[in-house]
Amino acid sequence: MSAHFRSISAYLHKLLADNGEAALLRRLQAKPEPPPATRCPAVARISERGQAQVWKLAADNPCLEDITAALADDDTLAAAERYEQNIENFIGTVKLPVGLIGPLRVNGLFAQGDYCVPLATTEAALVASYHRGALLLTETGGCTAALLAEGVSRAPGFAFRDMGEAGRFVVWATSNVDTFRERAEATTRHGKLVDMKVTVEGNHVYLEFEYTTGDASGQNMVTIATEEICQYIVANTPVAPQYHFVEANLSGDKKASARSFLTVRGKKVTAEVTLPGELIRRRLHTTPLGMERYWRMSALGGVMSGTIGVQGHYANGLAALYIACGQDAACVAESAVGVTRFETIRNGPNEEDDALYASVTLPNLIVGTVGGGTGLPSQRACLDLLGLGGAGNARALSEVCAAVALCGELSIIGALASGEFARAHHRLARGRRKEAAAHDHDAAGDSV
Repeated sequence: MSAHFRSISAYLHKLLADNGEAALLRRLQAKPEPPPATRCPAVARISERGQAQVWKLAADNPCLEDITAALADDDTLAAAERYEQNIENFIGTVKLPVGLIGPLRVNGLFAQGDYCVPLATTEAALVASYHRGALLLTETGGCTAALLAEGVSRAPGFAFRDMGEAGRFVVWATSNVDTFRERAEATTRHGKLVDMKVTVEGNHVYLEFEYTTGDASGQNMVTIATEEICQYIVANTPVAPQYHFVEANLSGDKKASARSFLTVRGKKVTAEVTLPGELIRRRLHTTPLGMERYWRMSALGGVMSGTIGVQGHYANGLAALYIACGQDAACVAESAVGVTRFETIRNGPNEEDDALYASVTLPNLIVGTVGGGTGLPSQRACLDLLGLGGAGNARALSEVCAAVALCGELSIIGALASGEFARAHHRLARGRRKEAAAHDHDAAGDSV
């Protein structure tokens, strides 16, 4: 994480000129004064008394009355008990605008039909862009989507005196997988331990446990199950580890990592569509060849910049969908890893005959339709709007996620290839004038 000496020098000179060396050093020193008398208590249960205790931390804020009214409105307080298993030190809720895109037609192994997709975001132009992509896919008959694999992993690590002890432990552990499975599955009604992988690094051993998690995203489920396995290991292994951790950072949890393309974490889904050239010219104002050219250049740009995967902006649509539907938003860090591919299909001697093949593959979609935040009032409403609330719908939701990613890739690359990218953001993100507001319908066709 180095920086060029010229930029560092300019930055330091400005700091010193504005503050002086002694003042700067004082700012960075620990302050010996006792901490404030008012502290935020640890409040797990939601109650009026608990909220009053937490609010004391901000008692001196001159805007407290307005803040309280905004975060703890009547609807929030009426539904407060529904948040109890999702938050500690509860004071209220934050409202985000939610937009709707669609209909988005998905022809999947599990997702079948025309979906109205809610997206929660503060980024102007995002909903318009994904809406344009959804209409484009639906007009051509929808995209094909397929869940390819699923599994959520947790990777505890064990430290031994030397490599010999580590090897003896591996021999014992690999002969006890059935017992590990029994212990893990006793902690959950829906989770199943399906595999264990072993990595040895010197005197360290990582055991990567892979589970299926039913219709839950499963992060907490696999943690609890793996902790049960670890307790059994410590109590029964003939080679006691010096220490261990329930997660040793090998699983890829909430991180973009190269392992995404070697296995699955969550649900691996791919989606594809073939778009006629005439439709691309009419809706995206460019050509299949123009879009392929942009994709090729951007793919090389991604490789040269060291991105993990090659795609335009999966994170935009996934973050908006995750927040709307009660998913763990931090999982976008890994869920937004993937590969987009565009290819021109030649159907005749002229460019006018070309079509475009487009696909997305996302190996790390951490999604669920039960548990976590999926039961909260607004989030359950968004899942119900999709028709995917409750048990039996997680696989379909993952295919919809891939379809949404495909919508975004087609729309943003179409805008970049046609030269409309900056104009759309200027129109939608910098405050609509009255004349622009009259063209909202057309703006959806121009925006990304």
